[in-house]
Amino acid sequence: MDAVTPRHQTVRVRHELKRRLLTVSSTELLTPQMRRIGFTSPELHDFTSASFDDHIKLFFPTGGEPAMRDFTPRRFDSATNSLTIDFALHDAGPATSWAASAEVGDTLLIGGPRGSSVVPDDFDWYLLIGDETALPAIGRRVEELRENVPVTTFVVGDAQPIDARAAWTPHWITRHGGFGDAELLHAALAGHKLPAGDGFVWIAAEASVARHLRSYLIDGRGHPREWSKAAGYWKRGEADAHEKIED
Repeated sequence: MDAVTPRHQTVRVRHELKRRLLTVSSTELLTPQMRRIGFTSPELHDFTSASFDDHIKLFFPTGGEPAMRDFTPRRFDSATNSLTIDFALHDAGPATSWAASAEVGDTLLIGGPRGSSVVPDDFDWYLLIGDETALPAIGRRVEELRENVPVTTFVVGDAQPIDARAAWTPHWITRHGGFGDAELLHAALAGHKLPAGDGFVWIAAEASVARHLRSYLIDGRGHPREWSKAAGYWKRGEADAHEKIED
């Protein structure tokens, strides 16, 4: 008899690490701060992305050594060997510069993902929190969750359409009054009652913001530590910084 995976258990999967050369097949400006770029390549025939918050490395040309940045595969279609990546246009770095000017026919080298940490779709509810850099993972998770499961999102950034089967309740938070993201998200979450039942909380933002919110929800609100995941998708003043937030 096959072993049965216990409920709520995150499964870690390793992938063969490969580099692939992709060609831009489409571009779309979702919001003033987010550009969606579609890629295709026969080299995607064995590409695997098992988790909504997987990371792949993108190699951006700089005239010297390529600049490497982490991005989330927003959507992958194995039938057409097509990959979609959303780019947050939030700074003047090599990723934003490339994405802002990318045209159909341009090429880009990617690597990975190295592995996946698969959070099961067997919780009673989900709470997803982040800024623009987290939106590709949040959007993918909302779209992939099972029909009618409650999922609530709190995002600092411009609203964008997400095709959900889940019972999705979005909260789009506008920056204002000089308040930082940690303050804005904390205030919004303070008015949100965590539902009954088993829930999973996912957070991704600037590292100090993610750390603050995780502490607030676990230490301040009593959410089970093992049913949460937080990551710093960027660090203020550092390039290509990604941090898993742990105790």
